[in-house]
Amino acid sequence: MKMLHTSVNVKDMGRSINFYTQKLGMKLESRREIRQNNAEIAFLSIEGSNHNIELTWWKDKADYAEGDQLDHIAFSVEDMDDFMGRMRSDGVEIAKEPYMLGTSRIAFIKDPNGIWIEIIERK
Repeated sequence: MKMLHTSVNVKDMGRSINFYTQKLGMKLESRREIRQNNAEIAFLSIEGSNHNIELTWWKDKADYAEGDQLDHIAFSVEDMDDFMGRMRSDGVEIAKEPYMLGTSRIAFIKDPNGIWIEIIERK
């Protein structure tokens, strides 16, 4: 398993991208709409690091309570079916069953605190 990115919920995508790129010197790698979740995401990187920040703007959400900003942590796996089978056997809560997004299979599980963990199998 390899850690990929950390997702942060934002209220204003443009303003947030500006902050991370102009103030922190990060590079905007990609920005796209996720119709399945009625959201928009943007990935930012920083030179010398393999870990990215994903900014997530939920279009239906008008405001956030403090603590809502961390959306999820993402890991890659070689075999989604094997991994999800082990999670089910171990009684881990499955938040979202695997689905295709571009060339990747995506699923979400929950940790004991209810934090979502994204699992990505890239083809």
